Amino acid sequence: MPGVRANHGDAGWIFITDQLDTHRAATLVELVARRCGIQEELGTKGESGILKSKQTRRAFLEDPAHRIRFVYTPRHCSWLNQVEIWFSIVARRLLKRARFISLEDLCTRVVKLIDYFNDVLAKPFRWTYTGRPLRA
Repeated sequence: MPGVRANHGDAGWIFITDQLDTHRAATLVELVARRCGIQEELGTKGESGILKSKQTRRAFLEDPAHRIRFVYTPRHCSWLNQVEIWFSIVARRLLKRARFISLEDLCTRVVKLIDYFNDVLAKPFRWTYTGRPLRA
């Protein structure tokens, strides 16, 4: 996240992530507070304030009033795994041992990979999950 502010000034950002504990870490709350210019006292991890618990840190990170905020996916959401699989494909087929002469070169090659993948490699995914239906 350090490059977010450097590259995009005061733009708003929404990060969609799973519920891994590191996505609610005290250090993440401190970083978001700094990047958003939030001056209020954050408290002490495990003792008080925003940093007190995972729940208080999560509430802070989810606050829609913040320029940088997090949205947490439901536990065990299989569609997120599909996104992770796609990023793994991009990393293996494009980024591993690659060199780019410019940002434009990187963007061009990403678009070419997407086009190639869609034309040659992509096929419908056959869902096999037979468990309980999700409920709101």
